[in-house]
Amino acid sequence: MELEKAVETVIVGNYVEIESEGKRKDIKSTILSLLWHGGSVYDAWFSCASNQVAQVLLTLPYSFSQLGMPSGTLFQLFYGLLGGWTAYLISTLYVEYRTRKEREKVNFRNHVIQWFEVLDGLLGKYWRNVGLAFNCTFLLFGSVIQLIACASNIYYINDNLDKRTWTYIFGACCATTVFIPSFHNYRIWSFLGLLMTTYTAWYLTVASILQGQVEGVKHSGPTKLVLYFTGATNILYTFGGHAVTVEIMHAMWKPQKFKAIYLLATLYVLTLTLPSAAAVYWAFGDMLLDHSNAFSLFPKSPFRDMAVVLMIIHQFITFGFACTPLYLVWEKAIGIHECRSMWKRALARFPVVIPIWFLAIVFPFFGPINSTVGSLLVSFTVYIIPALAHMFTFKSPAARENAVEQPPRLVGRWVGTYTINVFVVVWILVVGFGFGGWASMVNFVNQIDTFGFFTKCYQCPLPSQLNATAPSPDREGGDGGGRFLTPEVVIDGFGHQWWLRWWSNVSSDNGDGQMCDR
Repeated sequence: MELEKAVETVIVGNYVEIESEGKRKDIKSTILSLLWHGGSVYDAWFSCASNQVAQVLLTLPYSFSQLGMPSGTLFQLFYGLLGGWTAYLISTLYVEYRTRKEREKVNFRNHVIQWFEVLDGLLGKYWRNVGLAFNCTFLLFGSVIQLIACASNIYYINDNLDKRTWTYIFGACCATTVFIPSFHNYRIWSFLGLLMTTYTAWYLTVASILQGQVEGVKHSGPTKLVLYFTGATNILYTFGGHAVTVEIMHAMWKPQKFKAIYLLATLYVLTLTLPSAAAVYWAFGDMLLDHSNAFSLFPKSPFRDMAVVLMIIHQFITFGFACTPLYLVWEKAIGIHECRSMWKRALARFPVVIPIWFLAIVFPFFGPINSTVGSLLVSFTVYIIPALAHMFTFKSPAARENAVEQPPRLVGRWVGTYTINVFVVVWILVVGFGFGGWASMVNFVNQIDTFGFFTKCYQCPLPSQLNATAPSPDREGGDGGGRFLTPEVVIDGFGHQWWLRWWSNVSSDNGDGQMCDR
């Protein structure tokens, strides 16, 4: 028993000491501990589950319309399982790295370990640089997606402002996450966030069933390879939320207990994503091809508005989840990571928000951007690199024999582990990055061709003056990729963007000298 406790202390490092420095517990410290200081297994589970499912709840029905019901269901189960496996690999490498460092008497008292540091300590600078580049880029665009989602959602409650203006507003609101030091301080937020997404998921499910199928509903998916692999990579993105696994583990008092937490969180997330996506697709069918945000199909009601508000709050929380590792990297780059002043650290973090804000305004393509990030960034960040890193870390017999954690017998020990890792690398490289990258980039470029950069109101209803020529979202005429094309817009593969802009300027003149937003 004493030996087990000693091993725990090595892994835990100085978190036990941090939490019990001899200060007398008063009411204030008790409240702070309850709401602010989280490091338990339950806190980690709430953080994993809350971070994994956010605005993707609203885009998964869109993916189902691209994939069809059978493929959509199977891809959710399959990528959920792969995500749980690679999260396990990341947690194993973290424990290996931290144990080695603490045996060397390295003190992590005021230092948050991150994924690139694990790669550096176990495999060297090359791995560190690759991991840092992919991880930071993914988290950057993950933050962008949350900001875009906030603007997209609030528009369904208040359309007096266009989505770009809402992006300005929510960018300022999300910037306040600079005051949250680390994942150790997300206790109440992760708990509330999961409650919010749970309500939203079941609202989508119940509302779809009660409303029933719309008249003439069709379920024709899959119809095109481009749409099929675009939908698949959106699901890949959905279950790729473990780019912050290391930071969540480091926030735990006993990180060696993390192990299966992510898998358990994924199982709960599936109880939210599968029923909601299936029910919405059952009710609306192919209409979803031109509605990447499921909220746009539901009539205004107090229940829907409640779901919208809760999702916006949760996206604010998820923005913090995605951005906090970027804040920490920036702190380390400018040398203030171990500064004890929260105000100095918060002030230094603000420059990180600026490029996120800017990119959300440039690429406001809610839905298609998820698939692009999933195929080009998630595929490497949380699937390929962890699997390869695990194989190279334990490639020698000595490394496998002295590993802090041995692979479970259930998967076949080391032979089974290597077999699964090779499968993950090959599958994600070919299907996720290869076919998924091709499909998502084609769809993403289509959004740029149709709406252009800096569009003020992506997928907003077209003005009444254009109704005679431009098909509305609930009629035929969309191209299945979230675009609405007028008969006059011809995509010829060469000079189409300037032609589209010319037609937009001509046709959107409302007669009083003002231009209507597209």
